[in-house]
Amino acid sequence: MSTPASLRDLYIDPSSAWAFLPPASTSPPPANISEPIPSGPSYQWSSRPSHNSIFDLSPSLDLSEPSSIDVTNLVKTLVASAVLQYSSTAIAMPWEVAKLLLQVQWVPRDAGEPEEPELVEDNDDALSDDSNDDSYFADPHTTSSTRHSAPRPTDEQGYIIRRSVLEEGTRPEFIIPVGSADGVWGMIKRIGRFRGEGWLALWKGLLTSCLTEILSSTMQPLIHNFLQSLFLPTMSPFHQPPILLPVASHLITGFILSPLDLIRTRLIVQSFTSRYRTYSGPVDALSQILRDEGGLKGIYFHPHLFIPTLIDNTLRPIVSLAFPSMLASYLGVQISEDVNPLAWGLAELGGSCIGLLVTLPFETIRRRLQVQVRGTAKPLKGCVELRPAPYNGIVDTFWHILTEERSDLPIRRTRKRRGSQASLKGKERADAGTDEEVDEGGWFRNTGIGQLYRGMGMRLGASAIVFLLALLSGGEEGDGGWAEI
Repeated sequence: MSTPASLRDLYIDPSSAWAFLPPASTSPPPANISEPIPSGPSYQWSSRPSHNSIFDLSPSLDLSEPSSIDVTNLVKTLVASAVLQYSSTAIAMPWEVAKLLLQVQWVPRDAGEPEEPELVEDNDDALSDDSNDDSYFADPHTTSSTRHSAPRPTDEQGYIIRRSVLEEGTRPEFIIPVGSADGVWGMIKRIGRFRGEGWLALWKGLLTSCLTEILSSTMQPLIHNFLQSLFLPTMSPFHQPPILLPVASHLITGFILSPLDLIRTRLIVQSFTSRYRTYSGPVDALSQILRDEGGLKGIYFHPHLFIPTLIDNTLRPIVSLAFPSMLASYLGVQISEDVNPLAWGLAELGGSCIGLLVTLPFETIRRRLQVQVRGTAKPLKGCVELRPAPYNGIVDTFWHILTEERSDLPIRRTRKRRGSQASLKGKERADAGTDEEVDEGGWFRNTGIGQLYRGMGMRLGASAIVFLLALLSGGEEGDGGWAEI
C-alpha cells in the first residue's frame, strides 16, 4: 500500500464543521456592531397567519416588514383580485338569478286552465222595432235567444280582476308566465327569450353580489381569528379549533352583510324594464329601504329578516363542517383530510348533498320573506308571480308553500273543445272524464314540497364539479391551515 505524498488535501478545519449553536464568545463585540448577526437559520415554530386570497396573486409581497411593501405591486394585486372575483361572479350569476326566481315564484295549486267566460242568454218573445230586415221572415212564435259573455268583475280603478294566473289577457306584461320553466336551465332560457327581460337580465345584481362575496371572504377569516385569539389565545396551530368558532364567524359575517343580501334579492326579482323598475341601483335600493321600511333597525332586526338570517347563516356552516365527519363516523371509518384526501372529498360531497335537504327550504323561505316590503314601501313589481297576500313569518311561509302551491312544473295546459254537451257522444264524454281524472291525479300536483327545493339539481351538480376539480388538482395543500368554507 502506497502512502500519499501529502495529507494537506485531506485535512478539514474543525471550525468549518456544522454547528447548530453559535460559538460562545468571551470577548466583547466590536463597537461598530450593535446586534449579533445570526450564523444559521432559526428553527422556532410560530403561528401561521390566516389564509388571504388577495395576496396569492403576488407572492412577492412581504408583509412582515412594512418598509418592504411595494405600493404599486400591492395596488396591482388588489385590482387583479377584484377583476378575478368579478369575473367568477359574472360566470355564475345567470344560474343564481334563475335559481332565485324559481324560489320566489308563486305557483298556486289551482293554476290550471283559465276559466271559460260565462255565457248569458237573452230571450226576446216579441220582435223589436229596431230589428233588421231578416226578422220579417222569422217565425213570430219562436223566441230568439242571443248569447254573450257576462261582464267581468273589476276593481276600484276599473281594471278587470284576474281569475287565474294563467290568463294571458289579464297578466301584466312584465311577469313571466307561471309554470313555464321546470328547472334552472329552463328559467335561464325563459328569461333570455322573454320580451320584458332579455339576456342582459341574467346579470341583475351582479355588482351587489360581487361586493358581498369580496366582503364575506375578507371579513370571515378576520372575525374567526379575532374570536380564536379572544377565547383560545394559547391554542397550538396544530390543533383544530372547535366548530363553534367558525360557525360563529360565519353567523356574524352573514348578519353584518344581511342588508346587501336583501338588496341583491330585490334587484334580481324586480322587473328589468325601466318602466316597472322599483330601484335604479343598489344605492337607491338601500336608501328607499332605510326610508320606508324602518331604517337600520328594520333592515337588521325585523322578525321577517332577522330570524331567517340567523337560521340560514347557522345551518350552512354547520352542515359544511360537521356533516362530513358525521357521515364518516356513521359509516364506521376513520378518515381525515390530510391522510385520506379522496375519502374525505367523498364524505364532503355526500355531506353537502344531504345537507341540501335541510338548508334549501330555509333559504327558499328567506328569499320569499325578503321580497315582501314592509312599512310604507310600495309592493315590488317582480318579473315572476309573487304571492298577493304577505306571509306572516317562517312557519306561515312554510305552511302556505306546502298547502297552497303545486310542484309539477312546467304546467301542461289542456285545451277544451268548444261546443254544447248535448252534441258530445257517449265515448267522447267518457274520454273527457278520463282526461280530467288524469290531470287532477298525482301527489306532486297537490303539494308544494317541490317549491322548497327549487335549484337543488344545480347545487348537486356544483358540488360534483367542485369534487372533480379537487380530485384532478391532486389535493394540493394550501398555506392557510384549516380550510374554511
